Amino acid sequence: MQSMLADYTLIFAAAWYGINGILHDIFVIRQHKTGYDKDLMRLLMDGHLLILSGVLMLMSWMMVKEEVLWGFIIGSIVSLAMIVYVAMIFKFLKSFGTLLISLIVLLVCVFQLLNA
Repeated sequence: MQSMLADYTLIFAAAWYGINGILHDIFVIRQHKTGYDKDLMRLLMDGHLLILSGVLMLMSWMMVKEEVLWGFIIGSIVSLAMIVYVAMIFKFLKSFGTLLISLIVLLVCVFQLLNA
């Protein structure tokens, strides 16, 4: 049901999303000078979205390791959501790495679902 490619793709995406979310929040907090306001909350939500996506992708990876089909379904949903997220912020931040990783994860998960 699973392949090594699926395992490595999901865990890499989980690490990428999670680490980038944590780094994003750290840099936002360090650079923000005006105190607690709407702008800070909006910027922190971007980082928290990445962290949440990383956690969900980690859960998907754990399910795939246990040969639970839902791991690929959740991985597909999270990667599709990240593609939409990157498309929404692309004018401000060209996240080619996140876009490429999300596309690869989506393709791997869909391929695994079709061959299950």
